[in-house]
Amino acid sequence: MRRTLEPYLWLLFSGGGVVAALVLPVLVLLFGVLMPLGVLDWPSAGHLQALLGNVVVRLALLVVVVLCLFHAAHRIRFTSEEVLGIARFDLVIAILCYGAAIFGTVAAVLVLF
Repeated sequence: MRRTLEPYLWLLFSGGGVVAALVLPVLVLLFGVLMPLGVLDWPSAGHLQALLGNVVVRLALLVVVVLCLFHAAHRIRFTSEEVLGIARFDLVIAILCYGAAIFGTVAAVLVLF
């Protein structure tokens, strides 16, 4: 039997779905609604620097970004194939989608570390 990467890609998809459903709404609520409306105070630059100085926080942010990127790549790949009926170009679509997710992962690593 030939082994494929498909189970690992589905694992990244499901992990990204959990992160997108649980973590991103909280971040959007805090930084996109409550702070701009003045309900909560914006954190100071020193506080954010101290927070990002912790390696665990940077790793957590990296995990959120990476899982969301692979979730989006997987969703775009299969949605475009099903809706647009272009399943015959599966290899090209997969390379583009997952290549973009890998590029975003590398960019996130460079920014955070």
